[in-house]
Amino acid sequence: MARILITDDSALARKQLARSLPTFLHAQIDFAENGIVALERLKEKEFDLMFLDLTMPEMDGFETLEHIQERGLKLPVFVVSGDIQPKAQERVLSLGANAFLKKPVSVDQLNSLLSPFQGKIVSNNEEPFVFVDQDVKVDRREMYMEVVNVAMGRAADSLARYFDVFVHMPLPQVNVFEVGELIMTIRHLAANEHVSGICQGFSGEGIAGEALMLISDTSMKDLINILNYPEDLSVNYDLEVLMDVSNVLVSTFLSGIGEQAGLLFAQSSPVIIGQHLASDKLLENMRGKWKNTVTIEVSYTINESNIKCDLLLMFVDKSLPLLDKKLAYLMDEE
Repeated sequence: MARILITDDSALARKQLARSLPTFLHAQIDFAENGIVALERLKEKEFDLMFLDLTMPEMDGFETLEHIQERGLKLPVFVVSGDIQPKAQERVLSLGANAFLKKPVSVDQLNSLLSPFQGKIVSNNEEPFVFVDQDVKVDRREMYMEVVNVAMGRAADSLARYFDVFVHMPLPQVNVFEVGELIMTIRHLAANEHVSGICQGFSGEGIAGEALMLISDTSMKDLINILNYPEDLSVNYDLEVLMDVSNVLVSTFLSGIGEQAGLLFAQSSPVIIGQHLASDKLLENMRGKWKNTVTIEVSYTINESNIKCDLLLMFVDKSLPLLDKKLAYLMDEE
């Protein structure tokens, strides 16, 4: 019997991975929702294999790998993450991970990765696998959180390649907001700084919404420095950066959601809401655009800089039943 530890803050991701494992392992599976819990499990018992997510609360996957190295633990660790940036993959391998797999993982990938273990782990257990931790309930919000996790990883990867940097993957937020709550969220994200905002509509098979990207003036200066633009006072580099970053983030994020939902989103042309404005003035320009909405909130930061880019994806209410139907396969108990 193969003793396997799956560490991921998403109950849906843990369940999907457990059900995708090849039957020849006859796996006994433990779960951990973050690195702290995983290290406690590793202290309590021995495991043959470990699967590890990167973006988790309390202790992320990078920190967990560092602790595993410090303790001298020798079990094989396979990182399974939506954070697919080249620098993230390089870092986990340098920290001792045996392999990196991007979410969502296919059954074929797992069979290929784990085939060397076939025959080395002997078991008389006739069941394909046994859950030691039965707490794998998945609700609608959990489903959206995992879909968003994969999509934001695709967007972070595009941003990282565009700027040749490492982008910190945040923990996303998925909420149903009324207009008042949405305004409060935007004020909080602006954090009393002057900001620039750009909005872009999207739609696909009856599912529609708008994406809003916010970048502070402080971040804009660092972004322009990273791109090393030539000095030319006749060119509005702020506007160019806004448009470029918006196109990279929004299109890749929507593509990541569409890939999982079997959708192809069409996007309208980006619209500048305002540049170098206080949050209240920016909100005044947005007045009347949104009412009740499911909002996905992601804040990207770039390593060794003050750069922070906030992305809000807002789906209109009538889109939700359609999107739920497209993603229903993720909730399948079979």
